[in-house]
Amino acid sequence: MKRLLWVFLIALLVPAVAAAESAKPATAARNLVLVRHGHYAPDPAADPALGPGLSPLGVAQAHLVGARLAGWPVPFDALYVSPLQRARDTAATIAADFPGREFTVVDDLAECTPPTRRSEIVKDEKPEDLAACKAQLDRLFEMMFKPAAGSERTEMLVCHGNVIRYLVTRALGVDTAAWLEMSIGHASMTRIRVEADGRYKVVAVGDVGHLPPNMLTGATGDAERSLAIAPLPLAVQK
Repeated sequence: MKRLLWVFLIALLVPAVAAAESAKPATAARNLVLVRHGHYAPDPAADPALGPGLSPLGVAQAHLVGARLAGWPVPFDALYVSPLQRARDTAATIAADFPGREFTVVDDLAECTPPTRRSEIVKDEKPEDLAACKAQLDRLFEMMFKPAAGSERTEMLVCHGNVIRYLVTRALGVDTAAWLEMSIGHASMTRIRVEADGRYKVVAVGDVGHLPPNMLTGATGDAERSLAIAPLPLAVQK
């Protein structure tokens, strides 16, 4: 009798479980395009919480990356930006090529310094600040780097060099303390694809193909540049 009762209960439960599983939306790929902010210069008058805004060169870089993004083969389903001013300025410039669209500020996209193998770089950082940054970026990764629900999505994140490099190490599944062994330039594009089954594919890192060589800044080996007008070389009158 008990056996018959169990068979009866299982017969009732199996269809219900199957129906619940089929009701879940299918997963799809998520494409993340991470844009580093443009060139900026120190500004003692800047809000300490937001940092300085873009330099004229940084604005020009942002216009060029915006034009490239505007020609993307698929529309962007979401636009996100760090709360810091240099990222907001970059996003505002890009937004000129996306009329009617709005960016969502994500606090966890803010620049910070996570732990690194390069002890000389972080010798002045407090251990608790390094740990807080790592926790912030791990939280960001878990929140945004996952398969899409339903149909494939493409999303833009305008943020910072440290943030992007750390997220790349997470996607690659390598030691996150290796993030500083990469260098990416201002207004560069990094692309990471999250497959429907949760696998990660790093498609490009630090792509600056939209910038001419004389506008490259921010990466190791790049020269300091400016859009300021240089002195006019004049011939000596005799």
